[in-house]
Amino acid sequence: MFINRTQELTFLNQLLTRERPGPGQMVLLYGRRRVGKTALLRHWAGQAGIAATYWVAEREQPTYQRRRFYARLLGVPLDQAPIFETWPDLWQAVALHLDGRSHIIILDELPYAVEADPAILSALQHVWDQYFQHSQVRIFLCGSQVHTMETLLAGASPLFGRMTGQWLLHPLPFGTLPTFLPHWSPEELVATYAIVGGIPAYLEWLQPERGLVGNLRDVILAPGSMFLSEPTLILSDEIRDLRVHRTIVQVIGLGAHTLNEISAASFVSKTHLPAYLQRLQELRLVERRLPATVPPGEQQRSRQGRYHLSDPFFRFYFRFIAPVQDDLNYQPELVLPRIQQGLRAFVGQTAWEELARDWVRWAGAARILPWCPQVVGSHWSRAVQVGVVAIDWQTRQILLGECKWGDDAVSRTVVRELIGTKAPLVLQDLPQGGQGWTVTYALFARAGLTEAASQELAAHQGIAVDLRRLMHDLAHEDAE
Repeated sequence: MFINRTQELTFLNQLLTRERPGPGQMVLLYGRRRVGKTALLRHWAGQAGIAATYWVAEREQPTYQRRRFYARLLGVPLDQAPIFETWPDLWQAVALHLDGRSHIIILDELPYAVEADPAILSALQHVWDQYFQHSQVRIFLCGSQVHTMETLLAGASPLFGRMTGQWLLHPLPFGTLPTFLPHWSPEELVATYAIVGGIPAYLEWLQPERGLVGNLRDVILAPGSMFLSEPTLILSDEIRDLRVHRTIVQVIGLGAHTLNEISAASFVSKTHLPAYLQRLQELRLVERRLPATVPPGEQQRSRQGRYHLSDPFFRFYFRFIAPVQDDLNYQPELVLPRIQQGLRAFVGQTAWEELARDWVRWAGAARILPWCPQVVGSHWSRAVQVGVVAIDWQTRQILLGECKWGDDAVSRTVVRELIGTKAPLVLQDLPQGGQGWTVTYALFARAGLTEAASQELAAHQGIAVDLRRLMHDLAHEDAE
């Protein structure tokens, strides 16, 4: 199933007619495993109207890799393709074979080829400089090892300065989920987004006719499920020292977020812990968050950072599944009640808050808000926590929003607490104690507000967003 990707397809189509700096093009397209890189490139190449060669590197001997690639280029069986002793020989043959014709070359999972023989990069550099940059060839370097792919752009890389485009492919937005799960309720869709995010492969693994609980029981938790092996597969593909890194990921998933908490829970000293966390951040598996109220000039030295798992399924897996999966008596039917008991709080703390922040970004761009936020996040201190905070530092505007995922409509007490108690404490953490700042209030409530709460919020020109409105607005955003 190929869904959305309008911006990505527009970018790729422009490469067919771009004359600068080319006309040849060499593009880096990368993103985490299962995010849909291969599907995107093959879908686009199939409708581009130009001959294309798709080759995916495997962990094989370099000579075998080269022969398999050339066989794909020629469209012949493997045993009919010539053998090349070096990558320069292979690329020279490719250039002569194409001889100026328009062609798309997709080199998928490139890090596996680099791992087998790093000379592939310098060989590609030479053939690019001599032939391809002046040709009608479009080369796509694709891979799932995000940090490794980004090193291809660094000054030490043979390909430094040669790329004519790059694209980090992100998961699909929330508004695309109804296409995968057309008959699910809005509540189920938000919960699903909390569990698997917008990863196309994960969404396709689900069985729409079973509903959320049925998929938890019969698909995600089932012995032998791809879901159960996925985190370990991703970690082992990126990290050699798996033991310590996995322990750190595990304790973050269980709720340790500060350096002290992570060190105590993982038994990794605070001296060595930052190096492990830096590696996990480079791999986009962990992110360091700061309160949105920390001024830009103070962010580098701020000690308020908290570490969170970046990927929704990692958060779900290490919160609910990993602690019991290694039990020799692992029984999915015993895990499901534990998930059901904790899922509401988990959804409220993850997907619902993140979707509320997405709505604020959309509202700023759509001018629903009278100002456009420069930063959207949350706030925490010893005195107060607020789930949604947006700031424009230039105009001294701040939005403070509460998120509630309960079944009942939000009462007036919640509104009054936000305005009368939490807002003053947040403002105190701003420069000059928040003097001269204008505050916008927002309530993101799954079940909406009571009449009294609505009146209280309206009296302060606040914004109320329930689940129906959020679904409608974010679906509108994704369709644009």
